[in-house]
Amino acid sequence: MPSFARILIDRSEGRELDYSIPQEWKSRISIGSRVIVMLRNRRAVGTVLELADHSVAPGIRPLLGMVEGETTLTPSMMRLAEWMADYYCAPFASVMRVMLPPMLRGEKIAGRKVRIVRLFKIPSEGELLLIRKKAPKQGMILEFLKSSGTPMPVLELLGQCSANDSSMKALVAAGYLEISEERAASRSSDDEEILPSRIPKLNPDQESVVQILHKAISILETEAVVPVPFLLHGVTGSGKTEVYLRSLARVLESGKSALVLVPEIALTPQTVERFRSRFDHAGEGSARVAVLHSNLTDAERREEWIRLQSGEARIAIGARSAIFAPLKNLGIIIVDEEHENTYKQEETPRYHARDVAVMRGRLEGCPVVLGSATPSVESYRNALAGKYSLLELPRRADNQIMPLIRVVDLRLQGKRAKSEGGLSAPLQMAITKRLELGQQTILFLNRRGFSTSMLCQQCGHVCRCPNCSLSLTLHRADNRLACHLCGHSAKPPVRCPECRDPGIQHAGIGTQRVEETIGKFFPTARIARMDADTMTRRGSYGDVLGKFRARQIDILIGTQMIAKGLDFPNVTLVGIINADIGLHSPDFRAGERTFQLLTQVAGRAGRGETEGEVIVQTFSPASPSIQHARHHDYAGFYEQEISFRKAFRHPPFTRMLLLQIRGVSLDDTAQAAAAIAKKLAASAPPSIEVSEAAPAPLERAHGQYRYHVSLKSVSGAALGRLVRDTGLASHLPKGVILTMDIDPYALL
Repeated sequence: MPSFARILIDRSEGRELDYSIPQEWKSRISIGSRVIVMLRNRRAVGTVLELADHSVAPGIRPLLGMVEGETTLTPSMMRLAEWMADYYCAPFASVMRVMLPPMLRGEKIAGRKVRIVRLFKIPSEGELLLIRKKAPKQGMILEFLKSSGTPMPVLELLGQCSANDSSMKALVAAGYLEISEERAASRSSDDEEILPSRIPKLNPDQESVVQILHKAISILETEAVVPVPFLLHGVTGSGKTEVYLRSLARVLESGKSALVLVPEIALTPQTVERFRSRFDHAGEGSARVAVLHSNLTDAERREEWIRLQSGEARIAIGARSAIFAPLKNLGIIIVDEEHENTYKQEETPRYHARDVAVMRGRLEGCPVVLGSATPSVESYRNALAGKYSLLELPRRADNQIMPLIRVVDLRLQGKRAKSEGGLSAPLQMAITKRLELGQQTILFLNRRGFSTSMLCQQCGHVCRCPNCSLSLTLHRADNRLACHLCGHSAKPPVRCPECRDPGIQHAGIGTQRVEETIGKFFPTARIARMDADTMTRRGSYGDVLGKFRARQIDILIGTQMIAKGLDFPNVTLVGIINADIGLHSPDFRAGERTFQLLTQVAGRAGRGETEGEVIVQTFSPASPSIQHARHHDYAGFYEQEISFRKAFRHPPFTRMLLLQIRGVSLDDTAQAAAAIAKKLAASAPPSIEVSEAAPAPLERAHGQYRYHVSLKSVSGAALGRLVRDTGLASHLPKGVILTMDIDPYALL
């Protein structure tokens, strides 16, 4: 057995130290184990990276012990961490931080404990009569436990019997009761009743896809093969979720576990409800669903983590970081809406959960299913090239008709739409019709606030954030100007700060203004708004969506969080207030994002028996993204987009690494960026293209100036190797920071 362990110490900026392994721990310790050590004069926790028979490090100390609770990272997860650190050019310590959430880094990781009391000796009738005479409360406790026949929490029993702890202790001393500490039931299994859902009949397209996935799952149960990821391309409303549910059922039957990723917290309540109603009701206790997302408290997240690691829960559902859920014997990974940008982490390590899912599936030997109505260009090309297996659901479930999409040219509306809160005449008439019919409407605008800027009509001055290259957004509710990037807030000026003209006014439209306008035009309508300003209270998402499902809301106004994954049969109208937002941004993915967003939002309409209608308001009606979305034509969009990407050597024809150089001094930042670009260009082989240093499209953010240098190559590994070998960070001036982003999603 090895005698030494190399430990990565938590909270030590990646410090690795050797420790000796005491004899009593040698049989238990392994790579990935969480251990307790002495670091100088304090106790610390770390992760075992290597085991060895010898060490040349001086002054080696022994390990103090192992962390209580099941926190060991499996060998496959350790290999995944190594791959992430190498591929994403990130310190190994930063990868470990995202794999182990903060609440799991202490010395004791046991869940919340409660005292449970049970009958140790059943009293005879004579004993019970004697106890009742001498101590009525003790007699009541024994009678209650005897009649219930099951152990129960001490506090609950004392409350039922109106007794105190001394009565309980006396019965324990007399040998009648036994008290033990057990982990409390998590919130997922609390008193909420889960009713089983009706299992719908599959249409032929769904049946074909399910059979292919079941076959892949069965093969992997008996053969050690490297599974090829599946790309499930299904139009909105085609029944992708039912395909997921059938695949999970097959995996659970084989005794394995499953992981489901969703891109938004807003999608989690509805998704969890559908999965729990299928797998979490009576008789399916061994297949409980656990939820992991950022809206959980630390205690709740720890409980869900422990349930997954112990095997009490075998299905994990969550947003991006749930890809690291500690599931054992993993049987399938599903990434719903795989194209979504929220799967990309914008802090070190800058991983993409979809790509990490593909790698984890390879390491765990399980199928990975990437699902979307609008797959990313990269994923679809992988499918056409044979790297992924393409599965398609070209029609809506139950033969529902795809919604009719009408494009309203805002250039022809004159000032009417602008003066009336962004609502064109066709959209107003369509809303009126739905209200008369008792049907529901969704209005989408990807801009929160009341107006997007304050503009002086006299001199053209725009109120801008002092820390960022952004205009300030007016929020009418608290009458403040706010920066949606850094959070800066200011009182709106009465006069133009530049020319002192009193004619300064708000310009542009946000969700607050749309809500106000709808309230004026339709005073009897029940209206709700979902955006980052309204969804601040815990449970807000679920509350609003629950009311909308119960038809207690007529018109739902929202930003991106209402754009995908929601299924409400009574929604027959979707209005897109301004389809141009983001279309003209300086990013090669702008057209793709616009097409995806329009298609996803449009897909919320007509999911019931009544045909849906979508009204798209735009100043760019001829845009290919808008026209292809109008005709539900993903193939046409892809062909046009892929030819554009190929002509300019954009991904997926190359891999990209974006270097961002930022600092508070413009001169220092610009000079450092130029030096980095020059050094890389001199060191790069012909196969790597290095750009000139240039100001970022969003030149200033959080008080720092930002410059970009981009690298392109057909090999992502070559990009990382060049950056590491060049040692760029060691020559930066004080106050200048360099970050590296492989496969960047946003170039702003």
